[in-house]
Amino acid sequence: MRYWRRTLTVVAFVLGLCGAWTSHAGTPDRSLSGDAVCTRCHDETEAKPVLAIYKTAHGVKADERTPGCQSCHGASEAHVRNATGASTRPRVDIDFSRAAGSARLIMETCLGCHQNGQRTHWAGSEHQRSDVPCTSCHQIHTHSDRVLTRTSQPEVCFTCHKTQRAQMLRISTHPVQAGEMACSDCHNPHGSIGPKLMVKASVNETCYTCHAERRGPFLWEHSPATEDCTNCHTPHGSNNTPLLKARAPWLCQACHTSDHSGPMNSAANLPTGAATTIEGRLPLGNQAPRTQMNGRNCLGCHPMVHGSNHPAGARLSK
Repeated sequence: MRYWRRTLTVVAFVLGLCGAWTSHAGTPDRSLSGDAVCTRCHDETEAKPVLAIYKTAHGVKADERTPGCQSCHGASEAHVRNATGASTRPRVDIDFSRAAGSARLIMETCLGCHQNGQRTHWAGSEHQRSDVPCTSCHQIHTHSDRVLTRTSQPEVCFTCHKTQRAQMLRISTHPVQAGEMACSDCHNPHGSIGPKLMVKASVNETCYTCHAERRGPFLWEHSPATEDCTNCHTPHGSNNTPLLKARAPWLCQACHTSDHSGPMNSAANLPTGAATTIEGRLPLGNQAPRTQMNGRNCLGCHPMVHGSNHPAGARLSK
């Protein structure tokens, strides 16, 4: 048949184990007729059906940037011809599933086209250094890639990030499980100039994307909040609302361990303090433990923990 008599070209690159490219003559045939050499056998009867790729951006042949089967897997002339008539055909030129160093091979093949945009910082990123191939997260031969869908993306990430899965089940979380957020709203899995693959240059800048009211500038600033939101909050989930690492006053006392404000107000942190009173009654230090704790609810007097613009807000009290 004409498909078998067709002159096949060889892919312009093959990545070796050490990442070196070997050039061959010719260019891949990305046309539908070129794909037909593969799809006449590799169709919907495969364990992983492949024809759904034509419902994706990888199947838009009107776009000259769109690859074909040969662009990624090589022309694979020996595989197609099977000159010896063996029951098991020779491997394709670029075999992602069996080749030594296949993770790196997959990454380099995908980056042959996907080099810009969100993948600018892929080199040296956490996933790249851990040899996480693109296909660990992305599904190529399917019309619906789970990692590109907001509601199903977290399950893809949780396959590896199991600690974060558990944290998301706590009582105070971001609305990821509800499908109102996705991991990629805060993290760029392809690399970032910020810590923890943040989409912005810092944790705070990432948080301010949604929590703009916390950005400031403030006349009176609270240094821990200005430096790093995670000083007080744990972003993936907490049993203390709102996403706090601990409840007040214990969270506040992680930093404010000395007397509250000198001898006149020593009772705010120390149980032996005698100056602070509650409603004109006995000094706070002489109250029952529960009363002492109620009196030391820091947010009752200092609610503006992220910063204040009130002229009298030096102590974040307004």
